[in-house]
Amino acid sequence: MSIDRRALVSRHHVELTELDGRSPLSVGNGEFCYTVDVTGLQTFPDLYPVESRDGGPDGTLLGTQAQWGWHTVPAGDGGSGFRLEDTLITYDTPRGPVPYADMTGSIGAGGDRTDSPAELWLRANPHRLDLGRIGLELLDADGRARPVTPGDLSGVRQVLDLWHGVIDSTFILCGEPVRVRTVCHPDADVLAVRIVSDAVRAGRLVVRLAFPYGSQSWHDAADWTRPEAHRTTLQRTAGGWRVDRELDADGYAVAVTATEGLTVTQTGAHVLRAAAVGTATLDLVAGFAPSAAALPPSASFEEVHAAAARHWPEFWSSGGAVELAGSADERAAEIERRTVLSQYLTAVNCAGSLPPQETGLVCNSWRGRFHLEMHWWHAAHFALWGRPELLARSLRWYHSALDAARATAKLQGYAGARWPKQVGPDARESPSPIGAFLIWQQPHPIHLAELLYRAAPSREVVEEFAEIVFATAEFMADFPVATERGFQLGPPVIPAQESYGSIRARATNPTFELAYWHWALETAQAWRARAGLPPHERWSAVAAGLAPPHVRDGVYTAIDVEPYTVRTDHPSMLCALGVLPETPLIDPAIMRATLHDVLADWDWDSTWGWDYPVLAMTAARVGEPELAVAALTMPAGKNEFLPNGHNRQTSSLPLYLPGNGGVLAAVALMAAGWDGAGRQAPGFPDDGRWTVQVEGLVPAP
Repeated sequence: MSIDRRALVSRHHVELTELDGRSPLSVGNGEFCYTVDVTGLQTFPDLYPVESRDGGPDGTLLGTQAQWGWHTVPAGDGGSGFRLEDTLITYDTPRGPVPYADMTGSIGAGGDRTDSPAELWLRANPHRLDLGRIGLELLDADGRARPVTPGDLSGVRQVLDLWHGVIDSTFILCGEPVRVRTVCHPDADVLAVRIVSDAVRAGRLVVRLAFPYGSQSWHDAADWTRPEAHRTTLQRTAGGWRVDRELDADGYAVAVTATEGLTVTQTGAHVLRAAAVGTATLDLVAGFAPSAAALPPSASFEEVHAAAARHWPEFWSSGGAVELAGSADERAAEIERRTVLSQYLTAVNCAGSLPPQETGLVCNSWRGRFHLEMHWWHAAHFALWGRPELLARSLRWYHSALDAARATAKLQGYAGARWPKQVGPDARESPSPIGAFLIWQQPHPIHLAELLYRAAPSREVVEEFAEIVFATAEFMADFPVATERGFQLGPPVIPAQESYGSIRARATNPTFELAYWHWALETAQAWRARAGLPPHERWSAVAAGLAPPHVRDGVYTAIDVEPYTVRTDHPSMLCALGVLPETPLIDPAIMRATLHDVLADWDWDSTWGWDYPVLAMTAARVGEPELAVAALTMPAGKNEFLPNGHNRQTSSLPLYLPGNGGVLAAVALMAAGWDGAGRQAPGFPDDGRWTVQVEGLVPAP
């Protein structure tokens, strides 16, 4: 019997009946996102806070962001600029001196140094920009404005209709009923809001639009303290109004469509007011673009709403689905909820033309710059869930980054392309004592391309992504150094488990990375065959000759030098058989023992949201389905999923989309299995308590 997709999705609509400052709702399309509070707009930004790592306020969850929306503060004295080359530090490696974009001084030769202005600027620019804040405002009889306060509201009910992609918010505001519907166009950066209330007709309820300067803060995408540093200009157009924004060398435009009774006026240097005259309905339709010439065509609320109402049922009806509703196990409902909400959140935040930041298009983390080692966690699941076109969008970005990656490899004396870690759209690495030494992002483009091919095998896929695969493999084959034990990774190196940052100058052979190197090089050879090319001898020699992962007391260690395994942060050695399929480097029996060893006494407070899907995938691969389910639902702080589906980590990282993508990757593996898995839903217990219906999933490698 086929899955009733609408029933599956609709039972997980999000419904809120009070202001929950941790759980805002979003509408978006992968390229643009608008996140709202309980009013359906951004009326209470301070009540949805993002904190700094030191505990103070550092932004809001209520962002308006687009993939193209970036800002750069002029650099250096007089804007002369900073260069990444100014931050390079040379490390001794087995093949000789190699420069890295470090930021803490040479190891063992004087200790750390204070971050230089160049390092600070290079880490903070370009930064993702909040494009504007749109919220409700009240006017008194004399036309004076005052903010809406939470005390003005009662009778709140807000529903995110996942099936149609619309947020419906109703409440009583100062004694008068208000209904707000919020929706985003699926194919354009257009926000549409309809507000219905007699308070609108009476002129008491209006909309405030405010535009900030860009911020170099860790989280805050908006700087409201420098009105003199940017410019906002409003002008009337044939179709409504246009707002032109200038921020240093950057800019963008916003078009507001003229609808019945709507007026837009500028009430401050960077503040506009939208009001309706003679009607109880205020329709605000705003299109955003990097320039006036690129603005989308004018549209009505009905047109945007209708486009979303066509798109989202098509989204949910295509691709994969997993239904657990017939299960007797009490954990099934929560896994299903997380799975449905994670599909929505990643479609809104992670399906765009750039690899996402960890917080997507909701708010900034790491100043909005994205982490390429996280790209797999954001996007791999799209292929596994039968939506490869959503993965292809961000995978194409590697074409634009290829020259920069080749330049890094050449600078360091390697062949091929070495992918950076923390970057903006320009692909320029950020100085870091951690990021520049990570290597597990290197095989990701090969892995993602392989998943894409498995989901949509074609000559066109091979032709489009072969250059990325081959350039990646060229670096991977050149990076290891031959030793008596085999080809060695590092030093310097930091594994995915970043607990070894302080010993990066001597760390070697992380277990996960060794297995990943082998699998990715062998997969790249398969791509050569698909492209009609002979095998590459060096790639095969390195894959076959890699040093064996280190085993101590019957379990795999994280690295092969002391302290071998630190029991904090990611237990990433488990990825070597879980995220990855079986390879000659990994013994499943030893990996099973390693899984049990990790579960025995790992420091769970130091883990992150994708670690629980890692546990689940490894448990499934080694034949422990009960442990897989237990891992996905483990009652740990970083494994919390809020009512809106956000995987909250801390007050300074209030959502974490790698956790959502990890859930989807794990559930796909558990439900659809992998090559040679041998039975249906191998990651769920066969104890009579689970009913797992599966449609449209692609088995993992």
